[in-house]
This record gives sequence, C-alpha cells and structure tokens, in this order.
Amino acid sequence: MKLFFLRHGQANWEQWDHPDDERPLTKKGRKEVEMVAGALKELKVRPEEILSSPLPRAYETAQIVSEKLDIECITSPLLAPGFGLHSLRQLLTEHSDRDLMFVGHEPDFSLAIAQLTGGAVKMAKAGLARVDVENASELRGQLVWLMPPKVLKEI
Repeated sequence: MKLFFLRHGQANWEQWDHPDDERPLTKKGRKEVEMVAGALKELKVRPEEILSSPLPRAYETAQIVSEKLDIECITSPLLAPGFGLHSLRQLLTEHSDRDLMFVGHEPDFSLAIAQLTGGAVKMAKAGLARVDVENASELRGQLVWLMPPKVLKEI
C-alpha cells in the first residue's frame, strides 16, 4: 500500500493570540497548498482516502487537496499532534489495504517516516512524502520520495 504524508501549509501568524490548536492557514499557506494539490493532480497521485488531523491548519490543507483530487476527506484525532506508530497502526487497521494520504504535523511525520523506513527526513510545510508498505502489520516501509513544495511547484 502507498502511504502519502502531507504536512499542512504555512500557518504562522505574526500576532496570533489564540490557542495554537486554532491556527488556520495563512494566505500564503493556502496558495502553496493549492499549488501542491495541482501538482498532485498532474502527477496522478490518487490515494483512496485522505485522513486529516482535526486542527484547522491541517484540515484546511486536506480540504484543498480533497477538492482538487475529488477524494473523500475524513478527520481523525489520531493525526493530531502526538501522532506516532501506535496511531499509524490503528489507522492502517481501520483502513486496511488502501492507499492513504495523511495530513498532519511536524515533528510527528518525520519521526514516523524515520521509524517506518530507517531514514531520517524533515518534512517542509506543504511537503509530501510517499512510503510504500508491503505488510501493514510489520510497519516497515520504503521511502519512495520526499518532495518539498519547491519541487512540486516545478510540476
């Protein structure tokens, strides 16, 4: 199965005075995610489902991609900050044998990808990684690619 990890777009607000969990995407973040979604469509990336953290910045990111690719988007508290292999195992059990896109946060995604593949990565905002997993119960995979939005912009 193919697992796509998409980090949410930019959500850094200079004078944000609300809880961090409520931060939405910035205008630049939305524009960048729209560009990434367009690149995904061009590359014919077609996960069967998109699963998103419930935090606004991730959910907005997932919605943009969901609309562009015409794929259902579901929120899952398992993708909120604190996501790890235990959460991943549970999601893979709930959505077995499906190609999935996860939309969430750092450093969780980089750590999970490192644990899955043995390779150290750092996910950029609006960056995308693909990990292929043959046996979901073993939680071992191969990093097929890691693309920052700068690369996706060229597509």
